[in-house]
Amino acid sequence: MEYVFKTKNTCATEIKFDIDDDVITNVRFAGGCDGNLKAIPKLIDGWTVNQIEEKCSGISCGRKSTSCSDQLAKAVRKAYEDTHS
Repeated sequence: MEYVFKTKNTCATEIKFDIDDDVITNVRFAGGCDGNLKAIPKLIDGWTVNQIEEKCSGISCGRKSTSCSDQLAKAVRKAYEDTHS
């Protein structure tokens, strides 16, 4: 199932991905740092929600308290909760 998450406080404005139970694939960022946001999806493709949270939660970007990676962790958790409630 495709899920769309609107980011907060990042250059990327949204994250789209597919979620199948707790496995995340096909991650796409709109906006943001092109190179980094092409690499992240390739690195985490097929990871579970917990794996993404473990590696990506809490990462900041410059003076911001969040980052595209941190927002991805929030997005996959929200998607999981929305699809399992």
